[in-house]
Amino acid sequence: MAKIAVKNLYKIFGPNPKKVVPMLEDGATKADVKEKTGHGVGVNNASFEVEEGEIVVIMGLSGSGKSTLVRCINRLIEPTSGSVFIDDVDVTKLSSDELRQLRLQKLGMVFQNFALFPHRTVAENTEYGLEIAGIEHDERRSRAMVALEQVGLKGWEDSYPTQLSGGMQQRVGLARALALNADILLMDEAFSALDPLIRSDMQDELLSLQDEMQKTIVFISHDLDEALKLGDRIVLMKDGEIVQIGTAEDILTDPADEYVRRFVEDVDITKILTAESVMKKTETVAWLGTDGPRAALRKMKKNKISSIFVLRKDRSLAGVISAEEAVKLVQDGARTLDGALQEDIVTVQPDTPAADLFQVMHNLPYPLAVVDEKKRLKGVIVRGLLLGAVAERGAA
Repeated sequence: MAKIAVKNLYKIFGPNPKKVVPMLEDGATKADVKEKTGHGVGVNNASFEVEEGEIVVIMGLSGSGKSTLVRCINRLIEPTSGSVFIDDVDVTKLSSDELRQLRLQKLGMVFQNFALFPHRTVAENTEYGLEIAGIEHDERRSRAMVALEQVGLKGWEDSYPTQLSGGMQQRVGLARALALNADILLMDEAFSALDPLIRSDMQDELLSLQDEMQKTIVFISHDLDEALKLGDRIVLMKDGEIVQIGTAEDILTDPADEYVRRFVEDVDITKILTAESVMKKTETVAWLGTDGPRAALRKMKKNKISSIFVLRKDRSLAGVISAEEAVKLVQDGARTLDGALQEDIVTVQPDTPAADLFQVMHNLPYPLAVVDEKKRLKGVIVRGLLLGAVAERGAA
């Protein structure tokens, strides 16, 4: 079950929105509707899901409907038709009281303009949602202080918004959402008003917090680089419609139409491709304590390779040995790989960007090993494979 499920959602602005939905179902465009009825199309038959712990970025140009869509999720804007499910509960069917409880218990929202009260301190702003929820003063102050520490504002709790930089004010907005301990964060252009360097810092901060909290996040952005950096998946919109949903690599390497192709054409593919997406399965491996130099050489000869990775019984990477070193062991009468095994070798994680791999692989005498967090071998990368993958995806 998805944490959020949006199904066939429409939002039409105007005096008689219900009559517009059939027009859109019959293929009318946003421009057609405006010309014939004077109504505005905010969202046109949008459907997508967000899994628990996932960051989904909804993006598009101004007027694409992305902010309208996210506001329909928590009914700050009432949908014209369709459904929004949160934990399998249809939000569009909730009463006012039920909706209020849902917002207080499960939804936190962070806005572009910070939305802080200038007459309240940082701590008072942070605990505002808890105050509305009727939480006692001591508990809400305690939760606010935890949230402020999470976003790096410990020590600023008695300051006022005017005493903070833009980036710090946005951290207060984020802390306010975190203090609610909501399952879901809705972030509408949350970093758009910040200077580029501060914006990048806030993106890093969000990713760091997400590693710890594993919230479900819907993030609205008009910035493709931001979407590529933050999103587990991206929902790309145009004229109220969703034109493509996928990972960054899906959208960059297989754009759904010419609009998407133009949208992403200037992106550096090497910043999006990862080690996992360009690696291959290793032809063979040697086993520490089981394979000796003759066995290692036999495997190298059979697979036409000049070195072989050596694994422990738990499949963690012990090292690598070259054919030349294995030959020396044979000549010395050795029966194990001990003494010639190169243990201090270069490895990368599966999510390492391809842009970083070229430098890592410079003058590396053996293939680059891709390992997981337990140092288990996932695959290998050779320079030709990396260059081929980048070229195939159109990044000359």
